[in-house]
Amino acid sequence: MFENEYVEVELPRQKNIALIAHDNKKPEMIEWVMENREILSHHFLCGTGTTARLIADKTGLPIRGYNSGPLGGDQQIGAKIVDGKIDMVIFFSDPLTAQPHDPDVKALLRIAQVYDVPIANNKSTADFIIHSTLMDCEYSRKLLNFKRNIDDRVKQL
Repeated sequence: MFENEYVEVELPRQKNIALIAHDNKKPEMIEWVMENREILSHHFLCGTGTTARLIADKTGLPIRGYNSGPLGGDQQIGAKIVDGKIDMVIFFSDPLTAQPHDPDVKALLRIAQVYDVPIANNKSTADFIIHSTLMDCEYSRKLLNFKRNIDDRVKQL
């Protein structure tokens, strides 16, 4: 490995968690949040439009809402991942219904992968993440040093 090829990024003990659900999965998300309310109450929550509003109304948990997915909410969450402001994504997606904003969803999944952000796209994975021993402690992850990568690419061109 080259020197400075990777940089360490700390996930804090208190995580910034994005909660997203397609329309047919919103009831499942609300139920999941209620089941995990105690754990989630120790973290900062955000979500896309309707999902965030429903979570706030049904659970009483504070949650910052962005636009709905089709109106750019997925893109807003992705931008927050890039800025280091979101540490984890719980996204109950509906694989059986066509989504008009599918390219936005794919972009969000890709950016979460690029930035090594834990992402769950179903209840089982969300359960494993939220009940992990790593949930309530700091966690160090290694990311590609993007600045170095750009500098190297510029030199090659």
